[in-house]
Amino acid sequence: MASKTGGFSVRGLREWLEAPVAEGATAGRTKLNALRGAAARITTPLLPDDYLHLVNPLWSARELRGRIVAVRKETSDSVTLVIKPGWGFDFKFSPGQYIGIGVLVEGRWHWRSYSLTCPPDWTGGGLGDESQHKAKRLISIAVKAMPEGFLSSHLVNGVAVGSVVRLAAPQGGFVLPEPPPAKVLFLTAGSGITPVMAMLRTMDRRGVVPDVVHVHSSRTADDVMFGNELRELHDRHPSFTADLHFTGEHGKFALAELDERVPDWRERDTWACGPIGMLDEIEKHWAAAGILDQLHVERFEIERSATGEGGTVTFARGGRSLEVDGATTLLQAGESAGVQMPFGCRMGICQTCVVTVTEGHVRDLRNGNERRAGDKVQTCISAAAGDCTLDV
Repeated sequence: MASKTGGFSVRGLREWLEAPVAEGATAGRTKLNALRGAAARITTPLLPDDYLHLVNPLWSARELRGRIVAVRKETSDSVTLVIKPGWGFDFKFSPGQYIGIGVLVEGRWHWRSYSLTCPPDWTGGGLGDESQHKAKRLISIAVKAMPEGFLSSHLVNGVAVGSVVRLAAPQGGFVLPEPPPAKVLFLTAGSGITPVMAMLRTMDRRGVVPDVVHVHSSRTADDVMFGNELRELHDRHPSFTADLHFTGEHGKFALAELDERVPDWRERDTWACGPIGMLDEIEKHWAAAGILDQLHVERFEIERSATGEGGTVTFARGGRSLEVDGATTLLQAGESAGVQMPFGCRMGICQTCVVTVTEGHVRDLRNGNERRAGDKVQTCISAAAGDCTLDV
């Protein structure tokens, strides 16, 4: 029988202390979970923006957080952000995966997904025994400012070192297997180089670089993200070829040139990441060659062919409503209304954001298809088609 004092249960105290932080439970690490749970509860885990002072803003029992510890310029319109994650982050991610990052700007949280550019269990340094630096493990993402991208422009031009951000766990299937294939082809353009950079850095760090050819397109040499590092890898590893194509000088890279530039491309496992048009062409080219199963594609955006009509979106469980236009996604609407919305990739890929429509109609922004009461929809690529209610 559990001992009690004044109605207080010792067993209850133990369970309360050992309850793991959000997404931080790890089998066989009960003592660590107890410390995490106790510290998180004692410090009342709220962000500074929740008007409470914390012992450590990275301690949280309800969400993943991180602190930006460095901002490194890559090109005139891109930066690398180095982040120290707080409790619960999984450093055993696969190279090529992405994370969600939430940044507070003018009183509102803005979310976006970015590819990790670092190897797993990275401490900011090079090779060597890093076991003694486990408490200093870091992650990095690279962000390119887009004309239409509010958050990307802020991260490139306005985010300060020391800023506390919210994080979503690593995910995504555009990953480098272990061990890597014997022959690899990377096809990237612009910021599409970011997930591939994590793969290259991982192979370099492990000292296992197979026969790899990387064809990357950018407008000029100055626009190449990680340009110096690519050239260093090219010089250091005889098995790695960095083939840079400058569209400002030579025009758009034509897939017909592959036979000349990479004669054995049909024999290679290929990873491609870049603009929608480029990826569509690559998929058709690989399908025509009968080797679509050798192609891995990562899309940073979806092609929207329709807009909703707009209307009042009601969030049933949150008890909130918001009037929106036909271009605002249901996910954006919920976050603007202060509703805790499920999300993942924010690109219509991972299915994490799916909720049920209980009243009214919504429209899929990719193809214009209408969904109605009882249908489950992806909120990141759906908009209101008149007044509607969601079960969230």
